[in-house]
Amino acid sequence: MTTEKTAWGWGLASLDEAGNTLDVWYPQLHLGEAPDTAARPNHGFDAFVHDDADARGVRRAAVFTISQLDEPIRNAADAYLRLHLLSLRMARPNTLNLDGIFDSLTNVVWTNYGPFAVTGFAQRRLTMMADVLRPGSRQPSPSLNVLSIDKIPRMVDYVVPSGVRIADANRVRLGAYLSEGTTVMHAGFVNFNAGTLGSSMVEGRISQGVVVGDGSDIGGGASTMGTLSGGGKLRNSIGEHSLVGANAGIGISLGDHCVVEAGLYVTAGTKISLYDKRKAAVGEPFDVVKGAELSGKDNILYIRNSITGAIEARPRAKGIELNAELHRN
Repeated sequence: MTTEKTAWGWGLASLDEAGNTLDVWYPQLHLGEAPDTAARPNHGFDAFVHDDADARGVRRAAVFTISQLDEPIRNAADAYLRLHLLSLRMARPNTLNLDGIFDSLTNVVWTNYGPFAVTGFAQRRLTMMADVLRPGSRQPSPSLNVLSIDKIPRMVDYVVPSGVRIADANRVRLGAYLSEGTTVMHAGFVNFNAGTLGSSMVEGRISQGVVVGDGSDIGGGASTMGTLSGGGKLRNSIGEHSLVGANAGIGISLGDHCVVEAGLYVTAGTKISLYDKRKAAVGEPFDVVKGAELSGKDNILYIRNSITGAIEARPRAKGIELNAELHRN
């Protein structure tokens, strides 16, 4: 986790004809106070910067950005800088002020030829196709494919972190924090300001604000409730060597060595019976608590009793162990 309050760097910005910033790419960023104008390094974008709009209706410019990390986001360049910091592993999720991020960004048509403005896209598409198909064109392909329409692009078009596997790049957004040893499978999804703090298997969804500890597994179809899912400002997390089973979900935090059985969704308001071996032997009822009271506690197996239908929390002595060979990236 960075303790620095400032970050800076040169970025290559894409601007539409109205002057809106569609994206900014920062190949390198720095933490700490920015140098004075005379002492700033050269941006190195000379071959890419152009004042005239290309066939997409986009021009490119070098921008020098200074971001005050504990203050609200000021503009799109500032937003992109903070998203890059996360994906570059220079700042962990939930350590940066991301207030104002959606107001600072605009919807963009993301394509295999880069970003387009939404307004006028159909005509720009025709112009691009005509430019690509002209005699002697050296463009690699005449096809223009729309990847998404969103405010935040996929991570791998800007940052390719070392030591990770990502089966479907479309499902990891810029601003995701993926530690070495992480595997994101085809159905896995990692939002911005979320991610893994060690080797993890991601087959389900890691929502905004959620972090997953070393050695933990998010099963296929599993879900973690984040701050963009109606959870207010509550930030859930998953500890080390824990498992959220296939098609299960959590609206509370899991501690270390916890398991949520497949298909079970545990929220803060879920009524949970505290399994007691002594009481079970004599037929006494178990104590019942809300899920919020167990949030973050270690060594718990959450399971639905197949006879009574009650959700139970049972003690668990040992956590899961991931396949070390699989995660040796």
